[in-house]
Amino acid sequence: MKKALITLLLIPVFALAQTNEALDFIAPFNDGVAAIKKDNSWGFINNKGAIIIDFRDDLVLTETDYGSYPVFKNNRCLISEKKDGILYFGYIDKTGKKVIQTKFLNALNFNDNETIALELIKEELGENDVLGKKVVNYRYYEVIIDTNGAIKSYLNPEGINIVLDKDFLKNPPKITSKRISDDLVATPNKNNKWVIKSIK
Repeated sequence: MKKALITLLLIPVFALAQTNEALDFIAPFNDGVAAIKKDNSWGFINNKGAIIIDFRDDLVLTETDYGSYPVFKNNRCLISEKKDGILYFGYIDKTGKKVIQTKFLNALNFNDNETIALELIKEELGENDVLGKKVVNYRYYEVIIDTNGAIKSYLNPEGINIVLDKDFLKNPPKITSKRISDDLVATPNKNNKWVIKSIK
């Protein structure tokens, strides 16, 4: 009985010690969790030092005053996934589950349960009879989404045409709109002048 009790008491100590050994980087706590790095992979620990998201290579790094590392904001962390050579962005929750699909051409961290992302739309224009293929046009829009991925508003309703090809789209398109308060977003127009829009 005594041996079983000692074993039960030591298991959590050993488990905690294993989470903290041979780490390359430990980020400050944010949103109740801290990012940890081992080799080229990142994971997350809770405030007791237990790993809540195991090491993975799809977490997106955020530039901070303390370095670049993945962060949680509003219980969401950015992830990326390459499809046909093009990077798409989505989000996971603190269980590591993908809660917003990797479908955006770019995206930012959440703030006050909203963020800006680039939604990609495919438009079928017709069919090329000679090649026997559909003629399509791709356009992306800067949108405000909530923590479920639902679009709340379009910041550039006209959208921007894009060639969806890995040789052309080597880096994600830039997000040009910026949040300037809880209720306002500044978006550049065609003349590179700023337009202030309410998002509430």
